[in-house]
Amino acid sequence: MNEDKSAYDSNERFMSYWHQINEVFLLNPRKVLEVGTGKGFLAQYLRARGLDVTTLDIDGRANPDYIGSVLKIPFTDKLFEVVACFEVLEHLPYECLEKALREMQRVSSAYLVLSLPDVGRAYRLNVQFPRLGEIKRLITLPRLKRALHVFKDGHYWEIGKYGYPLKRVLEDIRKTGLKVLKTYKAYEIPYHRFFVLRRQGS
Repeated sequence: MNEDKSAYDSNERFMSYWHQINEVFLLNPRKVLEVGTGKGFLAQYLRARGLDVTTLDIDGRANPDYIGSVLKIPFTDKLFEVVACFEVLEHLPYECLEKALREMQRVSSAYLVLSLPDVGRAYRLNVQFPRLGEIKRLITLPRLKRALHVFKDGHYWEIGKYGYPLKRVLEDIRKTGLKVLKTYKAYEIPYHRFFVLRRQGS
């Protein structure tokens, strides 16, 4: 139990929540579907801010509104303006990525917001100047030798591991017809890479 708490209640985890919340709010939706509820923090926060949030998880112990798989989402087309899915898709074999993206795209009328683990090297730069204020940058560098992925913590794959470069992931996202509006590694938790995607025709 203590190990589980440390994984979800860390400083980095809460900074990841901030990025999740911020990216959803920037899209100004009314109806949101969260796929994979985690500890329920995101849905609770968004609801407190007036958003209509529905949660879906394959595990009933997470107490989602609906129990179901991202590979077969039990909702009609274009029901939600935003579908949010954070740190979930790596728990499926990579071969399922395209199907999961197409299902989320189907039930979204506009946007998908995702995060995925990215093991690429990243270094934080934080400099403060008297008049300019604080300058924060995340400097990313490619790895000369990519590590092979070993199944761990339920992860079938991670961006930056051998066979799963970011370029491949972006290409496979675009194959579904989704447009990548932006992608970035969070400064506070570089292991989490965020994606904001727009549905075709929206």
